[in-house]
Amino acid sequence: MLALPTVLLAALAAVRPNILYILLDDYGWADAGWHRPQGYTDVQTPHMNKLVKEGIELDRHYTYKFCSPTRCAVQSGRNPVHVNVLNLGVDYRNPNDTISGYTGIPRNMTGLAEVMKSGGYSTHMYGKWDAGMATVEHTPQGRGYDDSLHYFHHMNDYWNMTIGECNGTGVVDLWETNMPARGLNNTDDCSQQAQHRHCVYEEELFTNRVLNVINNPARPFFVFWSAHIVHNPYAVPQSYLDRFSFISDPLRRIYHAMTYYIDEAIGNVTDSLKQNGLWDSTVVIVHTDNGGALYPGDAGNNYPLKGGKMSNWEGGIRTNAFISGGHLPPKAKGTRLEGLITAWDWYATLANLAGVDPRDEKAEKAGLPPIDSIDMWDYLTTTSVVSPRDEILLGSSDTILVPSPTKLGGLIKGRYKILIGSVSQAGWPGPLYPNATTTWNSSQAVQECGDTASTGCLYDIFSDPTEHINLAPTHPEVWKQLKDRMDLQSKGLFSPDRGSPDPTACEAALGVYQGFWGPFA
Repeated sequence: MLALPTVLLAALAAVRPNILYILLDDYGWADAGWHRPQGYTDVQTPHMNKLVKEGIELDRHYTYKFCSPTRCAVQSGRNPVHVNVLNLGVDYRNPNDTISGYTGIPRNMTGLAEVMKSGGYSTHMYGKWDAGMATVEHTPQGRGYDDSLHYFHHMNDYWNMTIGECNGTGVVDLWETNMPARGLNNTDDCSQQAQHRHCVYEEELFTNRVLNVINNPARPFFVFWSAHIVHNPYAVPQSYLDRFSFISDPLRRIYHAMTYYIDEAIGNVTDSLKQNGLWDSTVVIVHTDNGGALYPGDAGNNYPLKGGKMSNWEGGIRTNAFISGGHLPPKAKGTRLEGLITAWDWYATLANLAGVDPRDEKAEKAGLPPIDSIDMWDYLTTTSVVSPRDEILLGSSDTILVPSPTKLGGLIKGRYKILIGSVSQAGWPGPLYPNATTTWNSSQAVQECGDTASTGCLYDIFSDPTEHINLAPTHPEVWKQLKDRMDLQSKGLFSPDRGSPDPTACEAALGVYQGFWGPFA
């Protein structure tokens, strides 16, 4: 990473846009209003719909198939197969590897906020982190954020902010920059069923921090707003739930109420940008970390796409995404791009806007993989119709919650996509999913994609975006080209030994942090 000389930062600050980067969680393709027909009432996202109409819809934006790998990719600028493909607990540690032997991003990779800070930005992170906790270097502060209010785990409770136990005692996961966010967490008597007057919905805390930055800007800002919504455990203020009383299925009702809540929050934030005269100098990026969750107990919907979260079908990795804001050139507004773009491409794209070389010299010195990020700004804002990205490696692993080697589960090359192995969620949700008659367990619907053309899986995802027509038997030469490319790329996968749960994490939580999760190594 090469920063510009200090003498240039002040002069360039005036032309560098503010960046508001909004990452949603488990937000299904069919749960976005712009993917629904006009007049559809279950999904209500008027503010995001407006931002899409005024901005650039990214129709083929790809992520990893679940949470932590996507978040590690965004913060490090790497395809998950070169940083992390696992959803490990925050307490994993390998004492024999002090660089990569932890959950999340290796210590010596340069974070996105470090890049933005070197370009003269103030940097702020609010919401879900899920990219490591073991050391201070693994926290948002250690990755370059000036301030943060966040939780470390894959999820916590929206009302009492707890997740997990240590010696039978529930532990709060809410951290403010360099210390437990003591006093900001609710008391134990707050829950979805008991929303007392003193109880504050967690998402409100994060939204208020975003608004505070906008209302008090000191210099160009980079705000990474990583909403909890709509990840489980489902919860929302009762007034929002009441708005959707016309939906009979309880899971769908609360899911759509939560979606409406975050849409309204995004509307309040963008209104504040306009009221403070910042809209014309701001870029707003919005996408989700993976497709909607379809398995029992969740209520996401990716119709008409196949599959969902935890799978490499389009419903799991092709995600709702758009870019908006007054800083976009007029000719780019109101457009829809169908070229390939990934979550890790924002790293180099934002480095360009900050005037910083995104090359990660720190990682290079440590022998870690280089960034995979491609600068997309010219593609996004000019008349070019061809994305600079024509390939996406689709990562996988034999396990998710415990360590296992990184491997490739597929590849997208141009218009074609190959998948290998046992791919779950091999089915399609309907326009209303789940509904009162739904009994489908998506995790048990498995399609075998073999390692020969006759048994393999190949799709033209442009002419057949719902992946109904397997071309492998009829296009063996295309299947072989992609399979050969996969085999070649498999030689450079990043797969460190991340160790095992370290009891020191609980010792720190119950000891020095007095009931809160935090760095322990």
